[in-house]
Amino acid sequence: MKILDWYILKRYLGTFTMMLVLFIPIGITVNLAEKIDKILENEVPFIEVAYYYLDFTIYFANLLFPIFLFLSVIWFTSKLAMNTEIIAFLSSGVSFYRFLRPYLIGATIVCIGALILAMYLAPQASKGFNEFKYQYLKRGEQTQETSDVYRQINDNEYIYASHFQPKSKSARNFTLEHFEGNELKFKISAANLRYSEEDSLYKLTRVDKRIIGKEEDSIMFMRTLDTILPFEFDELTPESYIAETLNYTELNEFIEKERRRGSGNINRYLVVAYKRWSIPISAFILTIIAVAVASFKRRGGMGVNLAVGITLAFIFIFFDKVFGTMAEQSTFSPLIAVWFPNIVFGVLAVVLLFRAKR
Repeated sequence: MKILDWYILKRYLGTFTMMLVLFIPIGITVNLAEKIDKILENEVPFIEVAYYYLDFTIYFANLLFPIFLFLSVIWFTSKLAMNTEIIAFLSSGVSFYRFLRPYLIGATIVCIGALILAMYLAPQASKGFNEFKYQYLKRGEQTQETSDVYRQINDNEYIYASHFQPKSKSARNFTLEHFEGNELKFKISAANLRYSEEDSLYKLTRVDKRIIGKEEDSIMFMRTLDTILPFEFDELTPESYIAETLNYTELNEFIEKERRRGSGNINRYLVVAYKRWSIPISAFILTIIAVAVASFKRRGGMGVNLAVGITLAFIFIFFDKVFGTMAEQSTFSPLIAVWFPNIVFGVLAVVLLFRAKR
């Protein structure tokens, strides 16, 4: 690479790193000020708090890295413009697209790092972050589905429970239906179900078993029944944040398993999966927008560029949150919801790029 490329690339990566180093401690300080009462009240060990804020650092950086990148590019590009360095580059015969090349190289480096972070490092950090939160900061809050649990547990069997208690490993009004093709072969109903870890058996009380015959059904009643059932109790109602804690391979396998079970949270899991690709890709789009906005001197100086940048950053976050929530809580396509901000800002990037070129 030439001197121009190295000069801008070092500014690109250096300013982005500086932005992370400056804002992550601020995020930790604000979070600690908000949570310190709960931490002291629950007498959380120091080592647990230290691990929590290590996880928080990775979680926070992964969540907001596009915004940090966007503001850092606007910041150092505005400084180049104010010092007339960009005019000097372009006056020397360098085209605007050639000037943009080191920015795209920097965006590629950041994108690769963000992909590794999102696919493998951030899920582990999210697990520790959420486990700490619900163990010490939000004790008693439900993180799993507990009412009207309906699941397909394999190709032939479906279960239902009107009330489900993950902590006590019990359920009320439990039914299991066994199908072969489209025909119901037998159905087991129980007033209560409890899983015993000692002998790995399910203990059912007030049990009705109906075997479907060709001409008539056979019905058996049992006060209690100890049996083996074809499912793992802990997997029936995963925590609401489970998708965030799985690496990309595990997440795809988990989504397929939940799809077969008829989970109502598939859209939520798909939003998490698609964001692992969309957020790193946004590094390119936001870089182009930032360069187009900040590459020329403006009346009002850097303040105007930063104001425009902060406004665009909030619009990006707004689109991301609103459409993500729509997909999670409705039948709106998760793929469209996740990629819509990138599509809109991608079009904006093209428009601004052509204007900047002129």
